[in-house]
Order: sequence, then C-alpha cells, then structure tokens
Amino acid sequence: MHASKRDLSAVLPKRRPESHKGEHGRLLIIGGGSRYVGAPALAGLAALRSGVDLAIVAAPEKAAWTINTFSPDLITIKLSCRDLEPAVLPCLQDELRLSTALVVGSGLGTLAKTHDAVIELARALKENYPNLPAVFDADGLKALASERDLPRGMPWVLTPHAREFELLTGADLPPQLEGRIKQVEAAARELGCVVLLKAWVDVIAGPEGQTKVNHTGNPGMTVGGTGDVLAGVVGALLAQGVGPFRAAVAGAWACGRAGDLCFKGMGYEFTASDLIEKLPSVFAGASRR
Repeated sequence: MHASKRDLSAVLPKRRPESHKGEHGRLLIIGGGSRYVGAPALAGLAALRSGVDLAIVAAPEKAAWTINTFSPDLITIKLSCRDLEPAVLPCLQDELRLSTALVVGSGLGTLAKTHDAVIELARALKENYPNLPAVFDADGLKALASERDLPRGMPWVLTPHAREFELLTGADLPPQLEGRIKQVEAAARELGCVVLLKAWVDVIAGPEGQTKVNHTGNPGMTVGGTGDVLAGVVGALLAQGVGPFRAAVAGAWACGRAGDLCFKGMGYEFTASDLIEKLPSVFAGASRR
C-alpha cells in the first residue's frame, strides 16, 4: 500500500557492458510555449538524471532555442509556431516512431489551439501508437478533461494536482486521505489509465484496482517546477520499459525522496533545479540492495 525504496529498486534496469546509445530509452517531451519555457527543460533534465539515454524536447521555435541555452544535454525540435497548434503535429511523426515514451503538457499553456493540438495528438496516439507509454501532465491533462474517453486502455499516466484532478474528473477531493484514495481509485477505473494525484501524500491508482500511497516529499515542494520534474522522472522510467503503474509509484517515491534530501541540506528554500541535482543520489541509493 505504501511506496518505498523497494518500488524504485525493483524497476531499475540492468545495463549491459555493451549497451549502446538509445538502448535505455528515448523520451519525447512536448511542451513549452510563449509564456512557459523552463517547464519542458526541467522535465527533460530530470529524465536524463533518471537514466534515460535521450531527452528530446519538441517546443515552439522561440521556446526551443531558449531551451537549448539551458543545457547542451537537451535535444530540441523547433516547431514553427508561437504556441502548440494542430498544424505542426505532422512534424512530430518521425520522432513519435523513434520514441519509447512521451511527456505531454509541461508549459504548453491553455490556448484553444493548443487544447485542440493536444486532443488531436492524443487521438493519433490512440489510433497509431497504442503501445507507446505517455505522461500527460499540467496543460496536457487539462485538455483531456474534455475527452475523458481518450485515455481508456492506453499505457498513460495522468499526474494531476488537486485542482487539475477536480477539473479532470468533475469530482471534489475530500480532505481526508481515505476519501482521496477512493476518489483516485474511481478516477483510474473511469478513465481507464493510471492516475497519480500529487499532494502532501501522493495517491497512485491503476485501472485494474492497483493502489499505493507515497509519503516522501515535504512542503518545500510547492515551489514551481516540481511537477515537471516528476513528469520527467516517470517519463524516463516509462521510456526504459517500466509499466505505467510501477513507473508512477517509483517516480513519485524518487521525486519526493529527492525533495527530502534538498530539505535536509537547504531547508524549504530549494528549487526544482535543486531537486533534479539530487536525483542521481536517490537512484544510486536505490540500486544498492
């Protein structure tokens, strides 16, 4: 019922001495826009610190060029738009064929054309890439609120906070943990995919009745960008072949544990970038059995 270090240890992939680039996952992150630039970069950097080989950010052109200045480790696809719109989706076809997982939503914004693009992308994934795992976060999962049938049967993880959960499901979350667990379990059954509710205690539920709660993390993680880090960690695990429920549980534990390490060293005054820098220590600690 409770997430633990064992949940992360159990899914860490073994690496062959003769491994080659790309063997440990190729994650495509679709995000960014005219207002939010840093969010998809945080997701990509978190994914790299979680063991994925390649993190590719597809973002509107100006945002993508800015992301390139953040780190030479991130590859970008520069979309010919100011904010994501349906007309640029054909540019992603080659990358979708190569990717082993997706993260959709970090910093996209909520313009009508961006909403339409997310829905069109989700439909294309369902029709053409039914086995491609994905994380829908932030503005990506907000778009799905208008098409709740799309996630059913897909290897997707939805990562809402409380307000996004209420938008997605139309249900108010009770303050008590037991009530929240029941609500998240009901949402996972109704939506037909894994739901990870981000809160002071994370609740992770799968469509087949699987449930775990995660107690790592602390109030310092209310700082902006920690949700993007979580999306990147879960996306990295998906890209490396971990199943959606186990990836969500392990990712929630790892991200919260990184936050606890930040708190131990800095108090509550840490940032999402600090969280990313603690991830290798979390993964290294989990690999020692």
